[in-house]
Amino acid sequence: MHIYIDPPYNTGNEGWVYNDNVNDPHIKKWLGEVVGKQGEDLSRHDKWLCMMYPRLKMLQKLLSPTGAIFVSIDDNEVSNLRLMMDNIFGQNCFVGDVIWEKSYSPRNDSKGIPAVTDHIVVYGKQPDWQPARLERSDEMDSKYKNPDNDFALWMSSDAFAADAKTHQGMVYAIQHPFTGELIYPYNNAHWRYQQQDMLDVMNGWCEYELRELDDAGRRAEVCGVPIEEVREGVLAIMLKEDLSISQAKAQVIYNRGQWPRFYFTSGGKGGIRRKTYLTNVEGRLATTLWARENVGHTDSAKKELKAIFEGKIPFDTPKPSTLIERILQIATDDYSVVLDSFAGSATTAHAVLKMNKDNPASQRKFVLIELMDYAETITAERVRRVAQGYSFKGKKEEEIYCKKLTPKNILKAKELLKEAFDAIEVHKDKYEKIGKPKIDDNCLKVIGTKIYDGQMPGLGGAFDYYELGLPLFDENGFLNEEVETKKIREYIFYSETRSPLVENEQYKATYLLGEYNRTDYYFYYEPKLETTFGPDSLDIIVRKADSYIVYADICLFSKEELTKMNIIFKKIPRDIHRF
Repeated sequence: MHIYIDPPYNTGNEGWVYNDNVNDPHIKKWLGEVVGKQGEDLSRHDKWLCMMYPRLKMLQKLLSPTGAIFVSIDDNEVSNLRLMMDNIFGQNCFVGDVIWEKSYSPRNDSKGIPAVTDHIVVYGKQPDWQPARLERSDEMDSKYKNPDNDFALWMSSDAFAADAKTHQGMVYAIQHPFTGELIYPYNNAHWRYQQQDMLDVMNGWCEYELRELDDAGRRAEVCGVPIEEVREGVLAIMLKEDLSISQAKAQVIYNRGQWPRFYFTSGGKGGIRRKTYLTNVEGRLATTLWARENVGHTDSAKKELKAIFEGKIPFDTPKPSTLIERILQIATDDYSVVLDSFAGSATTAHAVLKMNKDNPASQRKFVLIELMDYAETITAERVRRVAQGYSFKGKKEEEIYCKKLTPKNILKAKELLKEAFDAIEVHKDKYEKIGKPKIDDNCLKVIGTKIYDGQMPGLGGAFDYYELGLPLFDENGFLNEEVETKKIREYIFYSETRSPLVENEQYKATYLLGEYNRTDYYFYYEPKLETTFGPDSLDIIVRKADSYIVYADICLFSKEELTKMNIIFKKIPRDIHRF
């Protein structure tokens, strides 16, 4: 399980009410042990940390061993949150403090330095938690070319790697096949691959062999060590035939194309470089800076909510679903469960459903918890609407082309414009209106507009909605007589069998709960009365089974008598309490 929460920020003016005057005795006891005396009054606004601490303790236990928790927060409490999470999760489980650019238009009357960013603090359940990589951007891939008609796009990379001193066996000369010069790694560097691998690569140009050069002084210089400390017996990779023959063979390879992995620049006469193939490159790393154009902002979040709720914004501080999608991309797989215990406007559920819709392989699930009175009317209602579809009349804009205008890209303005107009042509039948290419957020964009007049299609998926009932036990561990008997019967049967109780019509007038694995379960219970299981009440057992489990307040049978009848007696409420 992975977790995202967006708790109250405790800014002093949002009026959040998280009243933790709980009634369940187990929770009261647990709060006393985890929080201590400061937990006696959790309803005060200035006890934000006391409100958060027990929740984070519990969430830490719920995380899967490979899970991570993401917590949205602003500058008011981020330092306290970090200290608290260091204490609960451990400093070595800290992953990062992501800065989210939440706004692009601070109010002109703001005092001091207006805040346009929030934090998302990330901790793993275990140290060294690693996020998944993101998809590579077109801009990143544009650096890869194929000038020699190779099997894949590639980019020119350094032929050497650092730390020659500890890799002295990889410091040696390679003879240039076109010029005959000896090529050594630059100082403090070594060849990227082991010598046998390098020999195999160079044989792709012409014939090479290993040869002693007596070049200890030059190799010592590269390694940065005295000559007496340089490794002995390191051979050079040298041309096997005369230079003129080697040149001719290498030129044939150069003219043919599909050069070996290590190639020579400037028509073959320059220095040595290495090919890095696009097919071998992993995705894009997620950094600690999330720009609004990539993950959305507060304004887009409100527009999203406004569309779902027919022009109204019923929640003051929603997050954009695209922000949560980014978290899902780097933290979850297709079968992950995502928990949000400050569900708010149900953005997390929206993001999960959208990801499942966009990717048929995705079977992600969500668990939302919300204790405020809008849980039914906002939280659950949003999930219903985005899953099933909702009434919507208006237009919706979507980016169909976007290219960041870097200094390098600006030089290719004509090419980018052609790509933009090509995108318009490809998508012209999917949108009622497509605007001309424009510059926005330092990007060249094309925006398509869809017009809706009736129903916005749903994302699919389903969910169950539950409300917590009364606590089953009172402070002394006795059954809460206010709880209806039906709920207690369900609890008893599930605690025994881990199976749901399906009420049988013929059992409703009896104390029989049901049968499981050839055992009958009886709950001899009457509210406000004490029940006694003895010879006079043996007739509560209404049918023959292999064995029986009977719950009652008092038992008059001895252990030997119970064993003889294959009955296990359990006392109310003591033996219920243990679940």
